[in-house]
Amino acid sequence: MVTGNGLKLRKTVPFLLLGVLIFVAYLHFFIGIPEILAIIRRVDIFYYGLAVAVLFLNMAVNSLTWQYLLWPLSVKVSFRKTFLFTWIGFFVDLLVPAESISGDATRAYLMTKESDQNGGKVLASVVSHRILLMVTALVSLIVSFVWLYVLEIEVPVLVAGLVLLIIVGTAVSLFFIFLFSLKERLAQKLIDAVLRFVSFVTRGRLDIDRLRATAVKALSAFHGSIDVLLRKPRSLVLPIVFSVVGWFFSVLLSYLVFVSLGQHVDFAVIVVVHSVSMSIQSIPLGIPGEVGVVDTAMTWLFTLLTVESVVAAAATVLIRLLWVWLRIAVGLVAVQWIDLKDLAEHLRKDLL
Repeated sequence: MVTGNGLKLRKTVPFLLLGVLIFVAYLHFFIGIPEILAIIRRVDIFYYGLAVAVLFLNMAVNSLTWQYLLWPLSVKVSFRKTFLFTWIGFFVDLLVPAESISGDATRAYLMTKESDQNGGKVLASVVSHRILLMVTALVSLIVSFVWLYVLEIEVPVLVAGLVLLIIVGTAVSLFFIFLFSLKERLAQKLIDAVLRFVSFVTRGRLDIDRLRATAVKALSAFHGSIDVLLRKPRSLVLPIVFSVVGWFFSVLLSYLVFVSLGQHVDFAVIVVVHSVSMSIQSIPLGIPGEVGVVDTAMTWLFTLLTVESVVAAAATVLIRLLWVWLRIAVGLVAVQWIDLKDLAEHLRKDLL
């Protein structure tokens, strides 16, 4: 979450540079940077521009998904604010190495502050949004993985094992999210265990009883909001549709990058690589946006799935330029735009 401690950008930049160095070293020793640059120079600006437009459409549709989950819970805010908070959530995700958790916590905090609603309500919308994204990604990965075999595209054993591991991991994660979202008593036991641990670590310096009362109130609002969404299945139709459309745009971005390079890559290959890469990015390895790690993995996966290594590397560079660096830039602008004085002040200090 973005709090009064601010985003320590001076601490983040060295790790970003480390990630870039890892990827550059990989390109230098295993592929060849001059060859990659030669391909990038031939990029079709029209199709790459379409990829940029698709990125913004993806963010807009993600915002709409969240907006239509907030409305049934009587959390009324303008779409402009939802759109800006979504950008900031991704911005924090990319800079703080705790993918999804940090961004979702930031979005919940900002929306709670803006709407003046109980944090449990807002958290319910954020968790529901996360569930939709995970289910969509899981289903698409399974379908595309089967599709590769239908098209008789050779899938290396290592890739197949990695995909199956991600499928199982995502399914298990969804199971526990559903479990704690639907079982209030179980969630209460988890909170009690966490508070006991906090009390032990802080040795009584915190008012645990006050924290427990606040948590119980938020938990009650959270489960009440989940029940509201489940009792109004029609209210979930548009969020589900928007979630699928948003997923399609995220994959279409990569497809358009390959088109801009004059290359045809099967859509199923792009879906598999995109899904696996996003799963790797969700692992908090300590490098913001997992820069370098995900880039290397994407290039390697594309190469294993029949894409020429030089083309795979060039496409990865162009995809990540949009998916990471452009989103960081726009997210920083969004932070300033909404004029959150406490957040903006710390960012300014860290940038100076």
